[in-house]
Amino acid sequence: QVQLVESGGGLVQAGGSLRVSCAASGRTFSTRVMGWFRQAPGKEREFVADIIWSSGSTSYADSVKGRFSISRDNAKNTAYLQMNSLKPEDTAVYYCAAVVRPGGGFDYWGQGTQVTVSA
Repeated sequence: QVQLVESGGGLVQAGGSLRVSCAASGRTFSTRVMGWFRQAPGKEREFVADIIWSSGSTSYADSVKGRFSISRDNAKNTAYLQMNSLKPEDTAVYYCAAVVRPGGGFDYWGQGTQVTVSA
């Protein structure tokens, strides 16, 4: 089992920056990929970014490329999402998730943290 806890959400003006964190606990040695997803009111949850835990290789949704950056701190078992040049359309609940099974999907999810970007 892996437990994920997000933190760092809040209210920011358009053009501003925010960093959200995801602390993992439990069987963290089995973590293979950590990802960030978001869900805006009335919309489906969408992929934002992910990082391969061992190599640090990253991938991003087109909508955030060049503005968001995902990273991890292996020693702290924590993943981060640095969000710059925020837009009102980035407003959503941001969730982190983990892949622990080889070839598996995102089986573990955090409770989410609200990010609100005002115009």
